[in-house]
Amino acid sequence: MTTAKDLFIIAMDPQPNRSVGQGDLSLALAGAELIDLIGAQAVTLDGDGIVPSLQTTLEDRLLNEASAALTRQAPYERVEDWLWRRGRDLSAAYQAALEADGQLAPGRSGRLLLGAERMELVDSPARRQALTRREADEPVLAALAAVVGMEGEPSGEEPDLDDEAVTTVLAIVNDAVMELEAVRQRRSIEKAAFANVWRGP
Repeated sequence: MTTAKDLFIIAMDPQPNRSVGQGDLSLALAGAELIDLIGAQAVTLDGDGIVPSLQTTLEDRLLNEASAALTRQAPYERVEDWLWRRGRDLSAAYQAALEADGQLAPGRSGRLLLGAERMELVDSPARRQALTRREADEPVLAALAAVVGMEGEPSGEEPDLDDEAVTTVLAIVNDAVMELEAVRQRRSIEKAAFANVWRGP
């Protein structure tokens, strides 16, 4: 299993007290994929630029898709741009992949409503592994979960990681999610102001 799939699974788990926005989760999934690609030595970071290594076949289909989507010629893509491009509708792609693998089934208690019906996790080794990582407070998974609101508010402090590239990705994911929230708030204010104009004094 990948960090991205583990993140999706714990987002679907009924235990968290907060629901997770699809946009926030998609950005975090794109960041998780990039972290896994760094771990697989499929990419390195030059500052905030993503520098691919020789393309290799990875065991996970979605991670392979992420690798194939990398910009392989200079100027290389920045992490922030990758998050917004790769993250578009990524949570739906992970839902479809887990459904195809038999790890999601229609139910009443799923956390995310990503389609016409609510889905829930089935008991599987993948689910148990993801929950074990969460319970162990694995730093990368915990940081990503906090960014999307599953583990309370992000502390604002960088997690204690030895890998500078991973720390960079996590910081940029946090900034992207905050930017998305700012856009939501601005649209909400604009919508309310528009409604007030029509309502009149």
